[in-house]
Amino acid sequence: MAKTILIVDDDPAQTRLISAVVERDGHRVMTAGGGNEAIATLEGARAGEIDLVVLDLVMPEIDGWAVMERVHPARPELPFIVLTGHGGIDTVVKAMQAGARDFVVKPASPERLQVSIANALKLEALGKEITRLKKHSTGQLTFGDLIAESPAMRKVGKIGERAAQSNIPILIEGESGVGKEMIARAIQGSSDRAGRPFVTVNCGAIPENLVESILFGHEKGAFTGATEKHAGKFQEAHGGTLFLDEIGELPLDMQVKLLRALQEGEVDPVGAKKPVKVDIRLISATNRDLIQAVQDGTFREDLYYRLNVFPVAVPPLRERREDIMPLSDHFIARFAAEEGKPIRGMDADARALLEGFAWPGNVRQLENAVFRAVVLCDGDMLTFEDFPQIASLAGAQARPKPRLPDIQPAVLGAAVPAQAPQPAFASAPAYADEPAYEGLPSDITALDETGNLKKLEDMEADMIRLAIEKYEGHMSEVARRLGIGRSTLYRKVRDLGIEVRA
Repeated sequence: MAKTILIVDDDPAQTRLISAVVERDGHRVMTAGGGNEAIATLEGARAGEIDLVVLDLVMPEIDGWAVMERVHPARPELPFIVLTGHGGIDTVVKAMQAGARDFVVKPASPERLQVSIANALKLEALGKEITRLKKHSTGQLTFGDLIAESPAMRKVGKIGERAAQSNIPILIEGESGVGKEMIARAIQGSSDRAGRPFVTVNCGAIPENLVESILFGHEKGAFTGATEKHAGKFQEAHGGTLFLDEIGELPLDMQVKLLRALQEGEVDPVGAKKPVKVDIRLISATNRDLIQAVQDGTFREDLYYRLNVFPVAVPPLRERREDIMPLSDHFIARFAAEEGKPIRGMDADARALLEGFAWPGNVRQLENAVFRAVVLCDGDMLTFEDFPQIASLAGAQARPKPRLPDIQPAVLGAAVPAQAPQPAFASAPAYADEPAYEGLPSDITALDETGNLKKLEDMEADMIRLAIEKYEGHMSEVARRLGIGRSTLYRKVRDLGIEVRA
C-alpha cells in the first residue's frame, strides 16, 4: 500500500539513498532539508498526507530532537524513525521516549531501512484499526474514522454530521453492502448520544411471529415459552440509538405498532399491563424503494413519512471509485495482520482489475474479495491471479492469450486465394545478453493437421513447451518471459501434462 514518507536530513546524499529505498517499495516521498522545513511541512496544508517520518537527529539550527518535541504531542500517532551516527543506549532510550518508533544507526543499509519502514507502517495500520474497533464497540465512531475519499461520500459525511446535531429521525437509503450501518454508527458517534447504547435490528431476519416480542419485549408467561421477562430492543436502546435495518421488510401489522411507539415515545410489551416510556434516537435503513412499496400497499404511507424526515442516500461503490483503493488498502492491512502474512499491498494489474470492476455487492463484496486474496497470496504483494473470482466475473483472463494471425474478411461470392499456412508466432528472438539457441521448433502454427484452428489450450501448451526448451527448464525465467506468475506456470504445466526436464 502506497504511503507518503517525509525524509528529513541535511545531507543530500543520504536523502537520495533513503528516497531510493522508499520509492523502490512503491511509496511516495517528501523531503525536508532541515528542522525548520520539516516543522513547516508537518504543520502545513499537506501535513495530513504524511504517514511516516524518517528523521535525522543531528542537524544544524533545529535538530531532530526539537522536531519530535514540537510535532509528537500534536500527532502522537505519527511514527518517527530516527537516524544518527551515535548508537549509544542512552540515545536510543531518549529517542524512544521522545516518540520514535525505531532507531537506525548510520550508515544504514537499504535492507535495514526497508524492514524498519515496513514494521512502522504495519504498526501504524494496526493502531488505527484498533482505535477504529474501540470506537465501533463503544459507540464513538465518527465520520472522520470512515474511509471516504470520494466527493460523493464526503457529501454523505457532511449531511450525516448535520443530522447528528438533532434528534431527527433519519432514513438511510442505499444498495445492500454500501455501509449503511457504518453511516448510522458515525451519526451516533457525532451526536450527543455518543457512547450510549447502539442497538441494531435486522427487520428482514426476524421470524414474523417474534417481531413484536423482539422489538417491544414481553412479560413472563405472556405466551407459551415465555418463561421469563424480556426487555425488547426499544428498551435496550433507551438513552441511545435504535437502528432498524431493512425497515421495508417489517410486516404491516408491526408497522402500526412501530408508528405508535414513535409517536407516543412508549412501547407496549406483550402481556404488560401498562406501556413503558423509552427515549431513543431512531435511524432506519433500506435497500428497497419505499415509495414503490407504499404504492404497492406493502408499506404504510404514514410510517414512511414518519421515518423519512431526514433522508441520507449512500451511493454504490461503482459511483465512488476513488474509495476502492483506500478501502482495499485498509482491508489488506487488516487481513494480513489477522492471517500473519507479510503482504505490503497489491501490484498494478490487481489494482486495475479492482478499479475497473462494477462491484454489484459493493463494499461487502470488496472486503470478501480482498480477504480471499490475502489467504491465496504466497508472496508479499497481491497479484491479478489472487482475484480469480473477480477476474471471472469481470470477463477477464489472467493473462492475454497469444494473438491469432490476422484473418482477412472474405467478400461474399469472391474467390479466396489459397495461401500457405503462416506461423502464428515467430521464433523467439535472440537477445543481446544471451546466445542464440539452436534447434528450437519453428513450426508452431495456429492451424492443426486438418487446416482448422487449434484450440487456445493447445497453442498455449506449445508456447510453454517452447519456452521451457529455450530456457533449459529454468522455470523462473520461463515465467518471466511468458509474463505469468511462477505458481501459475506450474499449475498450467501440471494441467496440460507438460513434461519438464532440466
